[in-house]
Amino acid sequence: MRKLTACLATLLLSEQAILCQEITASRPNSLPEMRMRFFAGNYKFRNATLTDLIQTAWSVDTENIVGGPDWMDVDRFDVTTTSQESLKGVLKDRFELVVQNSSRDLPAWAITAGRRPQLEKAEGTEPGGCTLERAVPYSRSAPVRFVCRSVTMAAFATALSKVRDASGYLFRYRLLDRTGIEGAWNFSLKWSPRNIYLRSVAARETISLPDAFESQLGLKLSMVKAPTPVLVVEHAVAPRVKESPASAPQFEVAYIKPTDPKAQGPDCSSIRVQPGGRVRIDMTLKGLIAESFGDISPDRIEGGRKLTNPTCWQIEAKAPVEEHDAVGWNGPVWNGLDIDTMRKMLGALLTERFKLASHAENRPIEGYAIVSGGAKLRKAEPTNRPGCGEGPGADGKDPRILNPVASRLITCRNMTLAQFAAELNKDAFRSRPLVDRSGVEGRYDFTINFSPPSVFGNIAFPNANASEVPSIPDGAITILEALKGQLGLKLEPAKVRVPVLVVDSVEETPTEN
Repeated sequence: MRKLTACLATLLLSEQAILCQEITASRPNSLPEMRMRFFAGNYKFRNATLTDLIQTAWSVDTENIVGGPDWMDVDRFDVTTTSQESLKGVLKDRFELVVQNSSRDLPAWAITAGRRPQLEKAEGTEPGGCTLERAVPYSRSAPVRFVCRSVTMAAFATALSKVRDASGYLFRYRLLDRTGIEGAWNFSLKWSPRNIYLRSVAARETISLPDAFESQLGLKLSMVKAPTPVLVVEHAVAPRVKESPASAPQFEVAYIKPTDPKAQGPDCSSIRVQPGGRVRIDMTLKGLIAESFGDISPDRIEGGRKLTNPTCWQIEAKAPVEEHDAVGWNGPVWNGLDIDTMRKMLGALLTERFKLASHAENRPIEGYAIVSGGAKLRKAEPTNRPGCGEGPGADGKDPRILNPVASRLITCRNMTLAQFAAELNKDAFRSRPLVDRSGVEGRYDFTINFSPPSVFGNIAFPNANASEVPSIPDGAITILEALKGQLGLKLEPAKVRVPVLVVDSVEETPTEN
């Protein structure tokens, strides 16, 4: 009966189409994000956790989904449904999902009125809306101007919260209108965007978004706690499913040649994906191998002299994409091409043209070990499901607002030190992995604030003892300094056994096009 109700036949544009609701286990993926497509009357979700599916079905942010089993953020599925409502049905039927609406006080930004708001009353005869103007086209650091005409304060708050150039200040918090100002208004707001991954931008910043609110609009932007709708997961069971079918995608056509060093073009570490599946890659052989296996750190590739060849190879290829796929950037999908799929195509090309043969094995490499006992750790709240996310801990405090150059704020809940170390290895310790050798047992809640490694270059991981962390006068915080100062964790350089890609054989030059 379940199969009969899960696969529905319908008529679509006078042609019979079979719309099936099915679930399979996702295969390993180099990019963990969920993909969602709508085609031929079906919603197709790929690499989705149960949390992702709940977010989509109930239109709620993942941060506002609370409770549930540990595997909700770990196990990944490929799901096909016919609508948002049918997705709810699948989750309730196959996952035995039970959810309940509730509310919690969570951090948010609030716009309030100052003594003298500097707004011009709109005549009401022009279309309402806001547009973003750039002083320097395509620049992410030059000042921007947000021009609003005939808009209410509530509409302004909604529009500004969606502007990427404001995200370096607002992060992912809601923006609320608490001005009490009625009616529609004309005004403009100019500020300097904050690129949270570039140290130099913060240094030359001219006017922050909160300062612009006060000096240009006579309004205030401040942090508050506000009742926020949340969805409580009261029950869920992992369904028994088969693994998704294996695929071996390939480029339709591909040309490889050495990059002309005299030609003006991308550097030798770039990928460009154009609409229609057109791909250009400029990389060394070692870079191409690293990218094909999921952009692994070059430190984790071993294979002898051939991998040190500095020749920059240019690959121009055509990947098969569906005509209906969207143009633009959407997480792991660029101009309609899934980057994980592109990596598989690149791997097939390297096997064919460079005769690449490799295998993976655990080997010791340079890394760090947590060795400290007596760390300043907070016992976990056992009702929280294990996991990490960007944002503040239970106290709601966000140090990024006062110290923007320390733009990473990671909160992990109900995790062991070993799990916490594994989470940091996904980003901050990607090139030199971190392991737990402290002997500290139990589960804890961790919140750590630091600057991304891109801010420092090699200084983030000094060759000296990890306790000798350099002082940074502009407020930047290395991950090593944050672990020691904020959590009391002592780190020491150590050999760490991790999966390493061993290249058994490869040609330095490809076969002819």
